[in-house]
Amino acid sequence: MSEFQAPKGVPDYLPPDSAQFVAVRDGLLESARRAGYGYVELPIFEDTALFARGVGESTDVVSKEMYTFADRGDRSVTLRPEGTAGVMRAVIEHGIDRGALPAKLCYSGPFFRYERPQAGRYRQLQQVGVEAVGVDDPALDAEVIAVADSGFRSLGLDGFRLEITSLGDDTCRPQYRELLQEFLFGLDLDEDTRRRAEINPLRVLDDKRPHVREMTADAPLMLDHLSESAREHFDAVLGYLDALRVPYVVNPRMVRGLDYYTKTTFEFVHDGLGAQSGIGGGGRYDGLMRQLGGRDLSGIGFGLGVDRTLLALRAEGRTVGPRAAVDVYGVPLGDAAKRVLVPLAAALRAAGVRVDLAYGDRGMKGAMRAADRSGATLALVAGDRDVDAGTVGVKDLSTGEQVDVALDAVVDAVLSRLA
Repeated sequence: MSEFQAPKGVPDYLPPDSAQFVAVRDGLLESARRAGYGYVELPIFEDTALFARGVGESTDVVSKEMYTFADRGDRSVTLRPEGTAGVMRAVIEHGIDRGALPAKLCYSGPFFRYERPQAGRYRQLQQVGVEAVGVDDPALDAEVIAVADSGFRSLGLDGFRLEITSLGDDTCRPQYRELLQEFLFGLDLDEDTRRRAEINPLRVLDDKRPHVREMTADAPLMLDHLSESAREHFDAVLGYLDALRVPYVVNPRMVRGLDYYTKTTFEFVHDGLGAQSGIGGGGRYDGLMRQLGGRDLSGIGFGLGVDRTLLALRAEGRTVGPRAAVDVYGVPLGDAAKRVLVPLAAALRAAGVRVDLAYGDRGMKGAMRAADRSGATLALVAGDRDVDAGTVGVKDLSTGEQVDVALDAVVDAVLSRLA
């Protein structure tokens, strides 16, 4: 047993399984890139006030789950628990909102929440996200949702469903808030839940405790109290999703875990994951940029869980990514052969071929066992006689067939066989 272990709730991804992790992350990002979203790389920690103000002080994320500490300058900083607030900060700071709108951005990386670790719930979670900032258009809402749906399907995932609702806007939220608070204050709530109902009553509907869910079963729903404009916006989003052939289920009780959501709100759910069934979600956040000191511009985005998506694929018995780490494995038999195969491997890599070599002066039998274990399609075999003849043996590892190829023709021969 090693003296050191990974922190609790932080998964390691190691070869060969890490190839699937990379394939999931890159597949979700590629769906965003195809829709014109430019990649941004953001700090892993930010000023604590950014998340307190942007995410919402009444959320579990801010009140219970953030990794917050004082740095050497005694400034309070927090490991990012989600992506949207950081993107908004960058948009404001760098004036991206002053350019062409919508500003369409995507990102990926680790996020941090102090939660009780369990299957699918980690303290370091990996996400891919997009944000479309500056335009309030139902067609854009549908595009963002379709990008996520397309990303999942591009990986072969099909056992998920999209749940969607509307959380209203400034013209109907205040009245609904009063109506919901009136209902909640008539219940026998504990002190913490009552305080939450005072700050943000919608958060109570997101409480997972069975007795609270039972008490709130008859609570008034936002979807039944939308303003005319919010209803028209929601109906338009659904119409565009129908046109895009993105299937969905309207879930009027949905409440996302962050305070900034307005209007369109959605979640992708996979029942094969048990209790932690959400594989991604998001929504519109009109007003967030203003809260963070920027212009009063609208925005919509999502965060998709790379870890959860990988687990969902496994639940469906699916694999993604390359099954082997390399395409070609070099077997040099002697120093002279190694001096030939090392630059040849570099030339193949430059041509886009994944190549490894048997290092450490292994014998023929041990080197060929290593070639078989690598999963490579071809082996390049060279000994002293091959060096003298100016040839390399190109061996098909599935059939055992081997042919001698002139050294200056090996790259073309390998590319042709792999194609």
